[in-house]
Amino acid sequence: MGLFQMTAVDMAAAIRAGEITAEELVQDCLARISTLEDSIGAWAYLDPGYALSQAQAADSARRAGESLGPLHGVPVGVKDIFDTHDMPTEHGTALHAGRAPSYDATVVELLREAGAVIMGKTITTELAVYAPGKTTNPHDPQRTPGGSSSGSAAAVAAAMVPLTVGTQTNGSIIRPASYCGVYGYKPSHGLISRYRVLQQSRILDHVGVFGRTLGDVALIAEQLMAFDDRDPDMRPRARPRLIETTAQEPPSPPRLAMIKTAVWDHAEAYVHGAFEELAEHFGNSIEVMELPEAFQDAVMWHRTIMEADLALSFERDYQQGKEQLSDTLCEMIERGLGYSAVEYNRAVAQISAMNKVLDEILLHYDAIITPATTGEAPLGLESTGSPIFCTLWTLCGVPAITAPVMQGSNGMPVGVQLVASRGDDARLLRTARWFATAASAE
Repeated sequence: MGLFQMTAVDMAAAIRAGEITAEELVQDCLARISTLEDSIGAWAYLDPGYALSQAQAADSARRAGESLGPLHGVPVGVKDIFDTHDMPTEHGTALHAGRAPSYDATVVELLREAGAVIMGKTITTELAVYAPGKTTNPHDPQRTPGGSSSGSAAAVAAAMVPLTVGTQTNGSIIRPASYCGVYGYKPSHGLISRYRVLQQSRILDHVGVFGRTLGDVALIAEQLMAFDDRDPDMRPRARPRLIETTAQEPPSPPRLAMIKTAVWDHAEAYVHGAFEELAEHFGNSIEVMELPEAFQDAVMWHRTIMEADLALSFERDYQQGKEQLSDTLCEMIERGLGYSAVEYNRAVAQISAMNKVLDEILLHYDAIITPATTGEAPLGLESTGSPIFCTLWTLCGVPAITAPVMQGSNGMPVGVQLVASRGDDARLLRTARWFATAASAE
């Protein structure tokens, strides 16, 4: 087995024990990238020499007996909307070509503090919205990897790196993770800082992570959950004990609510069939239910907030370079300019109301399960697929994770999404580990 195939947890442990060096690990990952990058196109920026120099510095620190962080020497990819002082950050648009910030996003600072090797910048869609970049799906180059965290999901799925960070404003972590067959975790709103990350919508933007195992997801996410008063939606609190809790067995078998939301009919027939099989497989552990009427207009409310905020966030780009933006993004901005303050504030007001109902439902369940996507990654690279099964949960700001436990009609991966109450992130990851293990059992 190549070093690149190890889990991030095992990589960090092996480096700490002196069984491998960070330089050997990074060299192996770079060789993997060199083999696959021409067909997958996961990277917006990659400097092999610089990646190796970071690894060499990590090895020197270990030999000198310095304190080692939980990610010491582990390669991590960063979506190209996080500012990095030593790499360009171009946001997936020609309008920002050559942009070279002189500072790091808080997430990047925390990765460096934890000892990670910042391998490079992964491809995003245009301004992290819908227009695709160059990335293809590692399982089938004729299919989309999803967006907007396209390169982040594909790089992990192709074992180029064990971990990446991304963002979600609608479905940009859960969808590509589902399409690419990896774990994608979107924490509760306000748990990871978005300081010096491209802003679409303060209300909807989340930072999240990708990994091939839940242990890896917990490892990186816990390092990123430090309070940062520069993000106005963060509050001082103890970090969730993701690593410890994820590894635990639940005190009793979790109870799951299989919820058929208002968009259930958007899913492919084989997804409906797979969920029926899940309900049969888990028996009394799953109860099928529907959400109350209060959730019926969630997609409309999300659209109102997102498009109005896009119009504000990208006002300068639209005014100065409209001709260089995609038609889709221009149309979203133009619709956003047309919403009234009453429509916007009415949509925002629904968030707390819906969370109260969700909290009541989740008093009786450990998590909700739903499809992560309408089905497997669609053919064609002109779009990134539908995020509609993520929209409600992003709007509510609740934690969500997709587990790669199903296959579509063409053998492509399809994820199952698990959702919990806002702030219940650690238990969600523990439940997801139990679910993924039980779902794969004969």
